[in-house]
Amino acid sequence: MPSEATWITTPLTAGLLRGALEIERTEHGILPHRLPAAARAQCADEQLAMAESQPSGVRLAFRTRATAVELDTLPTKRHYVGAPPRPDGVYDLLVDGRLTGRGSVTGGHSLTIDMTTGTFEHRPGTPGTVRFTDLPEGAKEIEIWLPHNETTELVALRTDAPVEPAPADPDRRVWLHHGSSISHGSDAARPTGIWPALAASLGGVELINLGLAGSALLDPFTARVLRDTPADLISVKIGINLVNADLMRLRAFTPAVHGFLDTIRDGHPTTPLLVVSPILCPMHEETPGPSVPDFSDLGSGRLRFVPMGDRAEVAGGKLTLRVIREELARIVAQRAADDPHLHYLDGRALYGEGDAGELPLPDQLHPDAATHRRMGERFAALAFAEGGAFG
Repeated sequence: MPSEATWITTPLTAGLLRGALEIERTEHGILPHRLPAAARAQCADEQLAMAESQPSGVRLAFRTRATAVELDTLPTKRHYVGAPPRPDGVYDLLVDGRLTGRGSVTGGHSLTIDMTTGTFEHRPGTPGTVRFTDLPEGAKEIEIWLPHNETTELVALRTDAPVEPAPADPDRRVWLHHGSSISHGSDAARPTGIWPALAASLGGVELINLGLAGSALLDPFTARVLRDTPADLISVKIGINLVNADLMRLRAFTPAVHGFLDTIRDGHPTTPLLVVSPILCPMHEETPGPSVPDFSDLGSGRLRFVPMGDRAEVAGGKLTLRVIREELARIVAQRAADDPHLHYLDGRALYGEGDAGELPLPDQLHPDAATHRRMGERFAALAFAEGGAFG
């Protein structure tokens, strides 16, 4: 390890970050945000605040000759009342694009969530350090992907050689994606293992991930963020949160989708835009929401979700995944007559009936690490290949 005298501390700035839309200066350092302050001000939902501050897809990117790197961070650890402790968030290290290390930070702030009452309790903590040593000699590009499911303040970056921001590749397209917890990362094991990160790597594009757990709800402020964010490719994965939150009926859904797409098109009139419908979720294919957690086995670390809707209510406009897929396909077909850059992908092509027996959703709602890999590989093959929406 370098001695104290040989460490170089580099100021943490937006220029060292990719995948964040805004940074907030805190008393400890900087906090990456995936929604800007103007959007956050329009919704006081604690779930959204937690989701957008979790840096899914956000990474430090710099060039250096360093062989040792230390990053001080102040994470926020989630604790669920009645459940075993969650594992620490994972930091992935890439050297010249290759995954070469992983680490975690213990301690930090704590956020205790009581799912039976919907209450949150915050307790302050102290920073910790993740270290990567024995890196290859010579100049290289380093990326440190932050934990996709753990709010992370960046406190200090130390290396044993100077650092400069990694230059942007002018030939590398930027892919802006929005979706639910499945796009956020759900039960993926590491930040580079979430399906959008895998697909971006296979497609050779730069990812900006607006997967927001529990919060893909056709919010107008999210549409405006998509409108105002520079991108070469855009996708929106719509459906599951609308069902499990039981947020709206078909009468509201159709114009809300049109309005969401209209807003995106105001800023990106000819950008390839891919609408992705929900992956298979057997409990909500024909049964509407809401879905609620089943706490009966929470003490063993197993949480399941169950549907509470009544199938008879679908005739009155309640949404199911089947209804949403049919309506999204119809909306895209209607709009594509005047918008040749608009495309549709049935989410069951990423995870469908043939996958459910082999890789069932562990909690009946979220895919596991193996399913994320399958979804990422399939999305890349369908969207980025020749003839695909992003080909």
